[in-house]
Amino acid sequence: MFAVTAMRRMALALAVLAASAAIAPGFAPAQAASEVAAVVNKTAITSSDVAHRVAFLKLQHQKADTKTAREQLVEESLKRQEIARVKMSVSTDDVDKAFARFASGNKLTAEQLTKILEQAGVGADHFKSYIAVQMSWPRLVNARFGGSRGKMSNQELVTRMMENKQKPVTTEYFLKQIVFVVPAAKRNAILNKRKAEAEASRSKFPGCDQSKEFAATMLDVSVRDLGRVLAPELPEDWKPLIEKASGGTTGTRVTERGVEFLAICNQRQVSDDVAAEAVFRAEDLGKEKKGGEDPNAKKYLDELRSKAQIDYL
Repeated sequence: MFAVTAMRRMALALAVLAASAAIAPGFAPAQAASEVAAVVNKTAITSSDVAHRVAFLKLQHQKADTKTAREQLVEESLKRQEIARVKMSVSTDDVDKAFARFASGNKLTAEQLTKILEQAGVGADHFKSYIAVQMSWPRLVNARFGGSRGKMSNQELVTRMMENKQKPVTTEYFLKQIVFVVPAAKRNAILNKRKAEAEASRSKFPGCDQSKEFAATMLDVSVRDLGRVLAPELPEDWKPLIEKASGGTTGTRVTERGVEFLAICNQRQVSDDVAAEAVFRAEDLGKEKKGGEDPNAKKYLDELRSKAQIDYL
């Protein structure tokens, strides 16, 4: 699917999509003869492209002037060219499916959404082109920089620590995962019983060193050593339980495997380079989830822009 920020922007269009449906059938905004508005590495952006983007920005209740629209298209052209260069574009089928999902999410058929977009002056092709970049670009950034868990360079790490003025401190956990297995075929019949068994076992848990021997005394219980996990890397589903843990174990959770809890073998405050990187990565991910820009994506785009020949006409 689209990047988080793209999805949020798309959500802003929901109310106006319904209003757009009321446009008289067959009406389409008049288009002037198309002229070249900008050229990005010999690829032209036309005034018609800009007009479609202005209409699209209006649907999203964003600033919708010619300059903003043209600049968005310049950035998308840079991204699209790089996506094509490294051959990492999503398929046409992927785009069509995403278009259909967006239509369905707004209680429309793909045909109805196409009609609404045409009537609003956006056009289905323009929207699908936007979708293709939104789906492909994050993959490219992740491949280039290794994703949210990719390793920072020493220079990046030092720069962030200098900006932070002090090395971040976080909690380091050593964890084991205790699973009371519930086969899918028996889930409805025994899940509540397994919940009770898992809860009862927590008060008897002898500690991590004896965890496997402890599990062996019960039926269908497994132990998995998770090793060192830093607080910023904790899975969202487990984080609140770990933070509220008492007696060395967390509360239980029902998962696809069965009923689970975590044993906290050890925890301490750390401030080494690995911890600092984990904190910085978590901060970057948090900004992205709130609609901020991924620093790696910006860095990549800035590099492309610095090497590109861009002419505004």
